[in-house]
Amino acid sequence: MADDVRELLLSTTADADPSTPLSAPDLRLLIDHLRHRSDRLHASALSFASSNREPLASALLRAASSAASSASLQSSLQSALSPLSSSPDLSDLRSLSDRLVAARRELRERQEHLAAASSVASLSARLRAARASANPLDAAAAAAELKPLLVNPEGSGSGGDEPVVFGLLRGEWEQLVDELQVGLSKNVEECVEFAPEGGKVVVRAGPSGSSSGTPGVELRVALQALEIIDSLDYGMAKVADLMVKHVFIPAISNISVTVSVEVLEKSGSTYPASVLSIVPSEELQGYKDGSVLYSRIIDVIKFARKFICVENITWTQSFAKLTWSRISDLVITHFLSKAVPDEASKLIEFQDVIRGTTEFENTLRGMMFISPDRKDGKLTQFVDDVEVHFAVRKRNEILVKARYILVQYDYKNPLCLLLQASDDHGDSVVDLLFQPEKCFISKSALQLMKLVHGALKDACLSSARVAKEFCCAARDALLLYKAIVPVQLEKQLNSISPVAAIIHNDFYHLSQEILGLAFEYRADFPSGQQKLVVFVDLAPIFSQMADGILRRQIQFATANLSEAIDGADGFQNTHQSQHCESAKFSIEQVVFILEKIHIMWESVLPRSIYRRSMFHVLGPVFSRITKDMLLIDDMAAEETLQLQGLIHLALENLSSLFLSLVENDDDKFLDHHTWVQLDESIPSLKKFRKLAELLDMSLKSITAAWESGELANCGFTSSEMRNFIKAIFADSPLRKECLGWIAANPA
Repeated sequence: MADDVRELLLSTTADADPSTPLSAPDLRLLIDHLRHRSDRLHASALSFASSNREPLASALLRAASSAASSASLQSSLQSALSPLSSSPDLSDLRSLSDRLVAARRELRERQEHLAAASSVASLSARLRAARASANPLDAAAAAAELKPLLVNPEGSGSGGDEPVVFGLLRGEWEQLVDELQVGLSKNVEECVEFAPEGGKVVVRAGPSGSSSGTPGVELRVALQALEIIDSLDYGMAKVADLMVKHVFIPAISNISVTVSVEVLEKSGSTYPASVLSIVPSEELQGYKDGSVLYSRIIDVIKFARKFICVENITWTQSFAKLTWSRISDLVITHFLSKAVPDEASKLIEFQDVIRGTTEFENTLRGMMFISPDRKDGKLTQFVDDVEVHFAVRKRNEILVKARYILVQYDYKNPLCLLLQASDDHGDSVVDLLFQPEKCFISKSALQLMKLVHGALKDACLSSARVAKEFCCAARDALLLYKAIVPVQLEKQLNSISPVAAIIHNDFYHLSQEILGLAFEYRADFPSGQQKLVVFVDLAPIFSQMADGILRRQIQFATANLSEAIDGADGFQNTHQSQHCESAKFSIEQVVFILEKIHIMWESVLPRSIYRRSMFHVLGPVFSRITKDMLLIDDMAAEETLQLQGLIHLALENLSSLFLSLVENDDDKFLDHHTWVQLDESIPSLKKFRKLAELLDMSLKSITAAWESGELANCGFTSSEMRNFIKAIFADSPLRKECLGWIAANPA
């Protein structure tokens, strides 16, 4: 209604501010509107009431009846409660009510205890009946029925709120089950007898006699009872173990045997029996594809399935679970592992073995002996991976051979090595792959490369998976040389020795061979390995190892020569006997060291490397001796003769070394052409030889030689020549003139 008034007020004062007071005319107009609205609503209500009179009357009657019922209920409740409200003994009534509740609770508890006692009595009676039952099937069925009542399905043992009596009953049940297991297992064992010597088993439908003194039951009944109490594996465990020992092992490990089965009918009170024998055969039967062996195993399994497991699938699977793992191991040990080819070219022949093994396991799956989901396919898994077994075995064999070659070879006999190196027809002298030279290498490196080539040749004849293993074996064999030899010969490599030169050659030869491997074999590799197999990355490693060994040898030689030259004390005062002997001994030491290096290196190193290495050694030697002699600040006439004699001594004693360095091996003498070659290769030698001439030349001749540029071409400098002239010639106008001219005209 308030909303309607507000709407009427706004409609009458549409143009005015709603907050302004209304005038008298506006109020009268509003009253008229309200009266008109009220009349209209009253007429509408009367019209609705007249049109719905009967429903409205019925609703009013029901409302009046409900009100009367409510009043009557209220009156009855008040009259029922009035005695309680007026009684002085209200507490007694409450006490009575509490005792009533307690009595009902006690009654309920006693009823529960009575039910529990009844259950215990029932369980105890059933246990006694099961234990007293002469039929193992009844006893087993009773034990199986009692198991969910006495054993916690989530685990054995009693719960914290469990009565003690249930624990006692559970103990009796477990004892019953144990007695059934032991008795039935012995019953099964008595039905299956094995010959002490092995190779024979007799299976009877029932035991011939009971060791416990109680009558036994048929094999079928015993197995059925064991299955009921979930102890089938326990009952068949010993029989399965003895079957493996006495039947499967002789049948698999011996080639010339056959399987014989004989069925004996029932005679009198004895049960019918079946006999399986592993009989030696005069015919030698090779396994080849394994068909003979697999047929023999299937015959034994069929016998076990028919006479021991009585054609029961569940019992057969239990027997299989207890025996198959050991059977498959025996087959792998005595047949499959021996059938793996020794050569990659024979892998194709192994396909017959793969086919026979697959058919064998499929037959066992058809017999429900192994699972159909290939979970038990141990044999097929082995033969399918035969390439891996073959490759891994060959890889290990290659690495073992490589290690044996490297460890057992005697590098430490220098005399023997040098005698081998001097023989050009020796097996260890090989042609370098990328240079027209020969190279002496150790027999270990030679044998190692033969091993590598053999592995790569096998890789070319193999599948991609096997080829990968062969190539990895070849790489690893090469890396073994790098890992073993430098460590094994560390002492020899830290001094000047022929062993170090040979090891240099080994690394140098191997680096070149490695570069050629890809060109030689890549085209023949399986398509999947042609781009994956890489050897070229090893070549720089071996080449750097060779360079490092040779560089250290040159450093050791240079250090020894420098130490020998130091003994000459700068070649001072050689006109004195003691100093002359020291200088001569120093030169002899230098010659001795150089000749030793000459003998070691010439017969071992490739000629180009030998010449280059000797040039590196000789250059510093002649340069050092020349420098020391030129630094002498005063030379007597006798001293110049001694120095000249020392130079000639060195040159004469090194003649064989010089001849070994010329390019033409036919030269037997040091002629002019030979010296020209040597001077070009060893610039300090030219200066050294010229110094011998200078020690015997006049001042004018020296000046003329400087003026012609001859001395500068030999490597002499202006300062060296001035100091040399000052040391030899006494002060004079001519000396001053020559010194001035040399100073004014440097080279």
